[in-house]
Amino acid sequence: MARIFIAIFVFLFGAAGAMAQEWTLGLGTTDFGDQGQDSAAIDLEYRHTPFVQKRILSVAWGANVSLTGEGDAFIGGGIWSRWQWQSGWFIDNSIMPGFFEEGTAGNDLGSSFEIRSLLGVGYQFDNGHAISASISHKSNASLADDNPGMNVYNIRYHFRF
Repeated sequence: MARIFIAIFVFLFGAAGAMAQEWTLGLGTTDFGDQGQDSAAIDLEYRHTPFVQKRILSVAWGANVSLTGEGDAFIGGGIWSRWQWQSGWFIDNSIMPGFFEEGTAGNDLGSSFEIRSLLGVGYQFDNGHAISASISHKSNASLADDNPGMNVYNIRYHFRF
């Protein structure tokens, strides 16, 4: 199933890559609390050219695909924003609803519909690329009877084009 998610992601956003503001690759670990099986995680995010660009604030559409070592997969899209200071430091956040499929029965998040929220802090280099640390949370916002949620802790590298 994870391969299908990647194929859909590449198909939908691969053609738009030439217009892309940023691609982000994250490596980290999951945290299901007491309920699931934690494992390594990989995260790929596409961020389109901002439709709001103020002094320190950028806002744009984006898409995300996440896979774990246990076979869990998420694909979603939504909005992201960045607060960027001249010193190079920034704060990222995003909200991306999407589709989640657990790879291990204990990693069930209560529904296929999940919302990924993210908060990260990072540093942008002179060439426009950046590195950041982030925490994201997937939850169905109590739209299902069961809502255990999961966290992902990532170190991310941002490629700007």
